[in-house]
Amino acid sequence: MPTRRALLATPLLLTVPARAEEAWPNRPIRIVIPFAPGGSSDIAARIVAPRLTALLGQSILIENRGGAGGNIAAELVARAPADGYTLFQGNVGILAVNPTLYRSLSWDPRTDFAPISQLLSVFYVLVTPMDRPWTSLQTLLAATRAAPGTLSAGNSGIGSMGHLASVLFDHMAGVKTIPVPYRGGGPLANDVLAGKLDFSFSTVPTVLPLIEAGRIRALAVGTARRSTLLPNVPTLDEAGLPGFEVPNWDSWLAPRGTPPAVIARLGAAMRQVLAEPEVVQEFARRGMETLPSTPEVLGAEIEARIAQFAPIVRATGATPD
Repeated sequence: MPTRRALLATPLLLTVPARAEEAWPNRPIRIVIPFAPGGSSDIAARIVAPRLTALLGQSILIENRGGAGGNIAAELVARAPADGYTLFQGNVGILAVNPTLYRSLSWDPRTDFAPISQLLSVFYVLVTPMDRPWTSLQTLLAATRAAPGTLSAGNSGIGSMGHLASVLFDHMAGVKTIPVPYRGGGPLANDVLAGKLDFSFSTVPTVLPLIEAGRIRALAVGTARRSTLLPNVPTLDEAGLPGFEVPNWDSWLAPRGTPPAVIARLGAAMRQVLAEPEVVQEFARRGMETLPSTPEVLGAEIEARIAQFAPIVRATGATPD
């Protein structure tokens, strides 16, 4: 038989309304970037963040978490609550190369993340300090062949497309260089400028001001066509490595399980921002192209690039070391 306390409590319980689901977003949103400030990923995020803030009514907070080839940042977001308040900015290297490059990862791009949209595409350019004697791809190749295993090749992080570009460079040219990973394109560019590296594959937005100022030298771009910002710089294909091409894009993803309505609103807001003429022009001025897409397109692109790069990584014997 119910006690008096239970009988008194029952009406109170029945009259407490169910808590309505809180509208999203109702607090700041964090985007975790797996590189140090100053690189193309950081630049792009800082261009779109204030515009997304205006659309969504909440601040977009940028958190740079470099290290471990992007795996630290990726794991942080993969394990974050799937509530739309912690997002990941991943590129081709992290999402499509790391799953093969690293023997065991604590996260998987296909099962631990919900794709939102691609953000940008960007060119890589082979640059060298001004005090080095090589002034073309051919003279650089001659130097690497004359002194195998001595020239240093900087990259923006293990597993980055800059890393893969240097691996492909060695493999296709039949040379041996020393890979030197950094925690982002900014610190990498600084050391190229300081003459601490022999060359690097860097993104155009990161090094374009240094190239234009004559402070570092551009030898070739790593894509199938020339950059409109560096029209006089040949592609590596033109300069002597036929078929060399390293694509690169950044994208935004959320932890798997994030509500579809949140993904849809984020994606719609990103596509709106990336279509704004001012944003398109700002990206182009910095050597980037806006690349708005859908979750379906981004998911398919990740799968396609994993299939493309896995055999390359295995064939070259690339390792995180």
